[in-house]
Amino acid sequence: MSHLDNSAPGQGAEDPIVPIDFKPHEADAGKLTFKFHWFYAVVAVVVLVSVAAGWFVLTAKSVFVDVDPVTAEVDIDGGLNVRLGQRFLIRAGTYTLNLKNAGYHDNVTELTVNEESAQTHSYSLRKLPGRVSISTYDLPGARVRIDDVDVGETPLTDLLVEPGQHHLAISKDRYQDYATTLSVEGRSLPQSHEARLEPAWAVFSFASNPSGAAIIVDGETVGTTPLSAEILQGKREVTLKLAGHKAWQQRFEVLAGEDIVLPPVELEPADGLVFIQSQPAGASVTVGGQFQGLTPLEVALQPDRNHELTFFLNGFQSAKKMLRIASGEESAMQVELIPITATVRIATEPADAELYINGEFRGLANQTLELMAVSQQIEVRKEGYVPHTQDFISRPGLEQTIRVTLKSLEQLRLEQIRTEITTVASQSLKLLYPGAFTMGASRREAGRRPNEALRDIKLERPFYLAYREVTNAQYRAFDAEHSSGTVQGLTLNNELQPVVRVSWNQAALYCNWLSEQEGLPLFYRVEEESVVGFNPESIGYRLPSEAEWAWAARSDDSGNVLKYPWGDQLPPPENAGNFGDITAQAYLGEVMFDYNDGHFATAPVGSYTANHQGLYDLAGNVSEWVHDYYGSVGSLGVEIDPLGSELGQFHTIRGSSWAHGAITEMRLSFRDFGAEARDDLGFRVARYLE
Repeated sequence: MSHLDNSAPGQGAEDPIVPIDFKPHEADAGKLTFKFHWFYAVVAVVVLVSVAAGWFVLTAKSVFVDVDPVTAEVDIDGGLNVRLGQRFLIRAGTYTLNLKNAGYHDNVTELTVNEESAQTHSYSLRKLPGRVSISTYDLPGARVRIDDVDVGETPLTDLLVEPGQHHLAISKDRYQDYATTLSVEGRSLPQSHEARLEPAWAVFSFASNPSGAAIIVDGETVGTTPLSAEILQGKREVTLKLAGHKAWQQRFEVLAGEDIVLPPVELEPADGLVFIQSQPAGASVTVGGQFQGLTPLEVALQPDRNHELTFFLNGFQSAKKMLRIASGEESAMQVELIPITATVRIATEPADAELYINGEFRGLANQTLELMAVSQQIEVRKEGYVPHTQDFISRPGLEQTIRVTLKSLEQLRLEQIRTEITTVASQSLKLLYPGAFTMGASRREAGRRPNEALRDIKLERPFYLAYREVTNAQYRAFDAEHSSGTVQGLTLNNELQPVVRVSWNQAALYCNWLSEQEGLPLFYRVEEESVVGFNPESIGYRLPSEAEWAWAARSDDSGNVLKYPWGDQLPPPENAGNFGDITAQAYLGEVMFDYNDGHFATAPVGSYTANHQGLYDLAGNVSEWVHDYYGSVGSLGVEIDPLGSELGQFHTIRGSSWAHGAITEMRLSFRDFGAEARDDLGFRVARYLE
């Protein structure tokens, strides 16, 4: 910049600077000009690179890639990284890591760099297999197994075997097995293993007098005496055999490498052979008192000696024979034995039964015959009867009679019928043979209801009926969640109390469940858990029919029909049953004031006196579902084994309960009906005999 000098004229001052007018070039008028220079571009690039490098350094992570072996080549793909010695500067992210080393498998893997400023990632490369050669010196053809895998026969060259410890096994016929641990370095390095196989035999030297005997080892001929032979180790059976002489035999424990020279074997002259038969066969034979076996048999006898042969057979006279035989001679002997018999009389009922002796038909059973004095099977048969079979030994000199009375099949069937059965749920049922009776009540009977019309019933099919009502425990074997609840705070749910609060349908399903457990045909037909019908021919478990229940409850042994469980008069005797009594007068509308059964509600089943059939609680405790649908009935003539209608709205209920104390309800002819469960209503099970 110039400075103006204010000094006075004449004192050496410069001429003053005078401004002049400037006029821009017409072409550049109104424009700014900029001239590019390479210096500024370089500076800009340097600045940018410096900024980027600084940003990278500040954001990158220090990553150490630790590789076994340490000589491995490490290469990272997928982003910017800077290697500083054994570490890399690299930003967080996922990269491809390439690892290589001679003698190892290449490894391409994923490297994930996290946000830690310094981190280490370790890797191990897997060695390449080693090249293994295996030989057995001058014994080629040995079988080689590595880790139980067959790899071929020796010699083997450059087998590729993974590095590490391996089980090497080599085997060859007539040589001991070889086994060792094979250590393989791997990395394609060659290595050799030589195995020396040891012989698995010993040399045996055989001699005999006379010579020329065949030598047989474990059934295989190896030569003739004299001979030295290689015998494999182990337990061996050696036989020397020469025509006209007895065979010599001995067992040896052969140890590999331990040779044996046997002393000469003196072979004895061969016995004579005799083939012995008897009529009948199966006789015992002794020679000189020594048992030899049963005929037919072949016996070896010492030559040039007299031998006494004795024959025994049960039921036959013994026989003796003398025999002399030369060395090597073969002969045959036939002996006929004389039977010992006795007279036996057979007497049977019925008289036209047939007789079989030892399975052979001998005519009609009533006869006298001669039987051998041995154990024989006597069988008497007749169609429609059970065959009789027995073993019998006749005694000579004694008069003997066999008496047989055949049992008819029907008689046997009746005898085999069980008078009592037990279900899988532990209910005991009694077999009852019912008969004819009149069900219902006369119009003149006090307390009679209109639904108790008289009916003539004839029960022809025997049936089983449970002694007791089904208990809570027995029902819960079918439905574990069932609860019989409480009354006035008292439980109805104890194990031995009768199950209540079950519908008729639930009771029927329980019966079907019992049948299923025992493999019996189902009585009730069920669709979607609802009973839709029944099979009257089934012998599966069911509810008793109303007629069966009434007969079991009312008919005594004299054919009389009872009014009350205990007889014809009120009040009931002590322990007659569980009814509505003074214990429940505060809860029930009508009770018997002159009776106390000791229970407010249900009692354990079977707590009171059984009726004339030995059955419990047919009156009292709980009323009971029966099979039949409820309906009005009238005079229909004699009804045979009635089961009621297959359709209806309600089911019949029979018997009084702990909640009943009126004359009407106490009577055995009392009939009720319902469809729903009640706290004084249970059931018992029944089934037909056949």
